[in-house]
Amino acid sequence: MISDFHFIRPWFLVLLLLPSSIVLLANRSHDIRARWKGFIAPHLLDSLIVEGAGNSRVKPTSLLALMLAVAIIGASGPTWRREQPPFVADTATLVIAVDLSQTMDAIDVTPSRLERAKLKIKDVIDARQGARNAIVAYAGTAHLVIPPTEDGALVETYSEALATRIMPKPGKDTSAAIRLAGDLLKREGSVGTILILTDGVEAAAAEQLKSGPNGIVILGVGTAAGGPVKNTDGNFATAASGTRLFPKLDIKALQAIGRETGADVATVTDDDTDIRWIVQRIRSNFAQKQTTADDRWSDLGWWLVIPLVVAMALSFRRGWVAKIGIVLMAIQVSFHQPAHANGLMDMWLTGDQQGRRAFEHKMFNDAADHFSDPMWKGVAYYRAGKFQEAVDAFASVDTPESWYNQGNALLQLGKFEQAVGSYENALKKREDWADAKTNLAIASQLLKARAQKQEEQPEQPSEAPDSVQFDEKGKKGKEGVMNIAEQSSEMWMKNIVASPTDLMARKFSIEAGRAAR
Repeated sequence: MISDFHFIRPWFLVLLLLPSSIVLLANRSHDIRARWKGFIAPHLLDSLIVEGAGNSRVKPTSLLALMLAVAIIGASGPTWRREQPPFVADTATLVIAVDLSQTMDAIDVTPSRLERAKLKIKDVIDARQGARNAIVAYAGTAHLVIPPTEDGALVETYSEALATRIMPKPGKDTSAAIRLAGDLLKREGSVGTILILTDGVEAAAAEQLKSGPNGIVILGVGTAAGGPVKNTDGNFATAASGTRLFPKLDIKALQAIGRETGADVATVTDDDTDIRWIVQRIRSNFAQKQTTADDRWSDLGWWLVIPLVVAMALSFRRGWVAKIGIVLMAIQVSFHQPAHANGLMDMWLTGDQQGRRAFEHKMFNDAADHFSDPMWKGVAYYRAGKFQEAVDAFASVDTPESWYNQGNALLQLGKFEQAVGSYENALKKREDWADAKTNLAIASQLLKARAQKQEEQPEQPSEAPDSVQFDEKGKKGKEGVMNIAEQSSEMWMKNIVASPTDLMARKFSIEAGRAAR
């Protein structure tokens, strides 16, 4: 925060010479010796001048100078925080690297380390609704489970299918998992966070943890006391010496890795404390990486209005302080309830400023009514779920961001063909825009799927049938219904080739075989 502190309008600070001049002139005017020095001989001056007793009251000139100084500093725009673009929060990508080595089947946490990790994945996904998430599994090798997607249900389905038995090679290669996760984020075209769920990080992975632009968060799963490793057959795993495996979570080693590499390290908790910590780290990492010279800084100078009001209150006569306080309280209430004091707010804030305050209070309909800026109006409509109004607002601006936002709104409306056109226009004006390319691919796939579905639908007969025959099973009541249900269930079972766990096991085995060649 200290390194980012600066003034948005530093030239206003030149005006600080004004309050300094006022104090200087006021002090000179109160200096009785200087005023009579030219009229009275120096040896008589000390005896003839009687100075008043000093008092502790605030001098009007000092108060005026203080008020001017505070006002000038506030007008210069002190800031240390960037404004977050309206769609940035939804683009923070998270890659979850899950350790599937044998020790993750230890039961020192219930029901096991891996099962607890899977529950934490679900909690993280639920806390990041609408964000992009991916999963990487690793042991002796690292493999992609699911690429970055906003479909939280799909991510949860594949995370629930994770098991240590699907890994083709034993061991633990955290470096390979970080490289794979980094490649995923690089293909996304944006920085993000890599969350590692593991019961230990080998020292060889320290260099890989240091390198790369992405934030690293490590959540240790297990306890320092450790626990036995339970196999899928219900028996406990043993080492080569015949003794039972009893892995422990080396918390000090994880903390040392964190200090050495700069990674954020924590251990799993029974409540959601670790989840809130993880989500906060993801936001912090993304905000730090996304800051560029073109970002807008949040003007925090208006906070200085509070001490300025306090100083001004001292300058009012007796009885007026209470009246001014009532007015200021009314203004404060109007600031916190922008929709209920429009008349008063119009005196102090522009329409866009009122819209921004309503937007920050998640009053998106009111924000859209106040905004005159078409982009912000469109964003407010989008957040309010009024996608057609958002398209209309964005359409008045011919910029890549406008076309991209139109594509997002059209995609929500199910107008896939128009969405494809909008994303293509955005890419014409801003090439190599990873987000636009990703959304264009999604819109194209949805458009293609709709076309295929329409082709597969049988055409309705244009002429009436010659005769109509009824199935006698319809007269059997519940028995007929049960037969149909059994038939459907049988067909469904036949279509299932393998579970997601088995599919991943086959996929990882093939990938490991190709890499070994």
